[in-house]
Amino acid sequence: MTLSASEIKQQAKNILDAISFTPFEECQSLSRDFSNIPDRPGIYAIRHKYEGWLYIGKTKSLRSRFKGGHKAFLWAWLDKYKDEDVRIVAEIIPYSRNPELLLELEAIILRATEPPYNAQIPME
Repeated sequence: MTLSASEIKQQAKNILDAISFTPFEECQSLSRDFSNIPDRPGIYAIRHKYEGWLYIGKTKSLRSRFKGGHKAFLWAWLDKYKDEDVRIVAEIIPYSRNPELLLELEAIILRATEPPYNAQIPME
């Protein structure tokens, strides 16, 4: 399935809207095994209750991405954020066979949000 540039931008907007308008209380809290996070490909965001986006990324397996650790958690700890004020919101992307699409969607969303824990924001 090949999407046009405008379709990819629209999908990125839809994903950003979905993760933006998810109330903080409905985001996934941190856990040791992240069993509350689906083991599917997707775009995810690590959010702070008051500061907003900390990190946005893409992965082929949401649960595996967090089970192996994540630099945003270390940075949040170093910034002395309380664990109950940091949560994960994810949007499953059914295009697991197209890693380039995940990369494009992530890049569009990063340029729109510029989260502080993302080391490098891809240029357009």
